[in-house]
Amino acid sequence: MGRWRFLLQPRGCRRGAGFRAPRTPSRCLASAFPLPRQPVPPLAQTLERYLRSLEVLVTPEELQETRQLVEEFGAPGGEGERLQAQLERRAARMENWISDWWVQSAYLESRLPLAVHSSPAVVLPKQDYSDWRGQLRFAAKLIAGVLDFKAKIRQQALLVEYRGGHPQCMAQYSRIFASCRLPGPKHDGLLLPPPGRRPPTFITVVRNFQFFQLEVYNSDGSPLTVDQLHLQLQRIRGLSWKTDKEPLGLLTSDHRHTWGQAYSTLMRDRLNRESARCIQRSLFTVCLDAPVLKVSDERYPSRVAAQMLHGGGSYSNSGNRWFDKSLQFIVGEDGVCGVLYEQAVADGSPIATIIDHVLNYCKDPDTARSPMTPLPLPPKLYFYITPEIQHDIERAKQNLDILITDLDISCFTFRGFGQGLPKSWGLRPDSLLQVALQLAYYRTHGSLCATSEVASLRRFHLGRTDAVRPAAPPVLRLARAMDAPHGQDEETLSLLQAAVESQSARTEQVLAGQGIDRHLLGLKLAAIGDGQRLPEIFMDTAYAIATHCRLLTGQVAARSDCLMVYGPQVPDGYGVCYNPLDAHVNFAVTAFNCCRETHAQRLAQTLQGVLAQLSRLLGGRPDPVGQGGGEGEREGPP
Repeated sequence: MGRWRFLLQPRGCRRGAGFRAPRTPSRCLASAFPLPRQPVPPLAQTLERYLRSLEVLVTPEELQETRQLVEEFGAPGGEGERLQAQLERRAARMENWISDWWVQSAYLESRLPLAVHSSPAVVLPKQDYSDWRGQLRFAAKLIAGVLDFKAKIRQQALLVEYRGGHPQCMAQYSRIFASCRLPGPKHDGLLLPPPGRRPPTFITVVRNFQFFQLEVYNSDGSPLTVDQLHLQLQRIRGLSWKTDKEPLGLLTSDHRHTWGQAYSTLMRDRLNRESARCIQRSLFTVCLDAPVLKVSDERYPSRVAAQMLHGGGSYSNSGNRWFDKSLQFIVGEDGVCGVLYEQAVADGSPIATIIDHVLNYCKDPDTARSPMTPLPLPPKLYFYITPEIQHDIERAKQNLDILITDLDISCFTFRGFGQGLPKSWGLRPDSLLQVALQLAYYRTHGSLCATSEVASLRRFHLGRTDAVRPAAPPVLRLARAMDAPHGQDEETLSLLQAAVESQSARTEQVLAGQGIDRHLLGLKLAAIGDGQRLPEIFMDTAYAIATHCRLLTGQVAARSDCLMVYGPQVPDGYGVCYNPLDAHVNFAVTAFNCCRETHAQRLAQTLQGVLAQLSRLLGGRPDPVGQGGGEGEREGPP
C-alpha cells in the first residue's frame, strides 16, 4: 500500500482552528488532502473494553478465568506491553499499521470461496426496459458513466467525501479499476494498477459464458460515446449467441485452494494466459445476463439479490462472472441490474459512491456526437479447455450449486420510517437499526450473540474498517421491557434512547480509531511474527466466542434506492445489510440452511415486527407492507 502517494494540501483547504467541514463534498482535490494516521489504541483501554464485551457472551465463571488471563497479559512488563510497543513502532514507520495486515488475514489468506462468503453484491433499482435492446442501451450508458467517474480520478478532480464532518481517505478509488485478485494455493495476491503508467483502455464484457475485450477509448484518448458503446455491445451480442459454451468463469467461484490449483493448470497454456490476463487487467467487467427466473412478487427481491450475489448457479448466470475481478457490473435482460465487488481492494462506501454517480449519469440524456471513425470488432477471448480443466469446471459447478442451495436470503423494505424519524428524536439512525437487530436476534434465539458491525476508518490515511460491538446490557434491559406484558411506553422509550445513545458512543469510539477488534488482531499477529508461543489470551475459549460473530451487519448508505447483500461470516450466523433512506429502509438477511438454528426469513419477519414496535414508540407511521421477505430465497439453481 505504500506505493500510493498523495500531494500536499492545496491552499484554501487548510484544517485547523475555526475549520468547519461542510456536509457536501469539498472542492479540495481528493488526492491532495492530508489525513491523520490511524492510532494504536491504549492497551489497558482495549483490554477493559474486551472484557466488557464478553459480559453477555460467557458465563460468570468463564469471564473470571478470562479476566485473570487479561490481567496477566496486560501486567507491567508482560507480553501485552511488549507487543503493544511493537505495534507503536510499526505505526511510526508505516503509513497505516493495520490495513496491510487486515487485508492479508481477512481476505488474501482466507480459503473460502469469494462467492457468497466474501464478495458483497449491490442490487440496483430495476431499470425501465424488458428486452435485450434496452439491456444493451442501458449497459452502454452505464459504461459511459463509469468512465466519466474514472476520468475524475485521472484528472484529480474527485471531490473529498465527508462523513460526520471528517474528510475521508480517497486512496481506494485509485485501486478499484484495472485490479484483480490472483488465486494461490496457500494465499492469494493482488494485481494492482502500477502507478505512473498509462492505465488499460479496455473493459471485459461477458455474455453466455463468453468473454470479450472491449476498447472503450478512441485513438485520441477520448472515451467512446454511448452510441459507439451501444454499437460495440450489439456486435458482442451477435458474436455470443451460442449457449453451449463451457462456463469457465465458474472456476473463480470455487474454494481458493482448489481454484489456485486449477489456475496453475489453466495458465500453462499461452492462449489461456493471454485471455486470463486480459480479464485481470481490464478496467472492470460488464456481465450481460439472461433474465432472472420469474417468481412471485413476494419472493422476487430475494431472488434478484441471490442473482447479484452468485449468479443463480451453473445453469443460470454464474458462468458470466469472474469472481476475482475487483468490480463487475451486472446488467440483466429483464431490467435487473447490480454490482459485485471484491473486498481486498475496496470497502463498500467507495463502491456506493461510484454507483450513485453512475445512476445519476444514466438519468441524463446523451448529447455527445459519435466520431465517424469505424471501430474494430471487439475480440473474443478464447480458452483452451483440456480434459483436466474440464474436470475442474465440473467440480466448480457442483460446489457452487451446493453452496447456492445452502444459502437462505430474505430481503424486505421497511416503510414505517426512514432516517428522518430517528433524527427528529436526536438519535443516530444507524444506531437505532443496530439496536433493532439486537432485539430481533434476542427474540428469535433467546440470547444475544457476538456481533460485528462494519465501520469505516477512512477518516485515517489508508484506513479500512473496524468492528463496532453492541451495547449489550442496555439492549437486554430494553428487550425485557418491550416483551413485558404490561410495560409502560414512557419507560420503554427511555430505555430505547439509552440503548441507542450507548450504541452511538461505541460507534464514535471505533470511528475515532479506538476499536478493540483490529487492535487485538494486531497484537495477535505481532505475537505470531515473533515466532513465539501465542499468548494465552488468544487461545482462551472466550476469545473464540468473541470472534465467532453470529451477526455480521452494516449499512452502506447510498443515496440511490439500492441494497447490499452478503453471506454470513460463520456457518451458524447471519449476514444483515441495510440501506437507510429518507422514507424507508432496505434490508437483506442471509443465513445457511445447513444450520437448523438459523433461518433468514424468521429473523427478517421478527426484525420487521421490532421495527414496527419502535416506529409506534417514536410516533412513526405504520408499515403498510413489509415488501419482500416473504418465503425467502431458499432454492438452489433451477
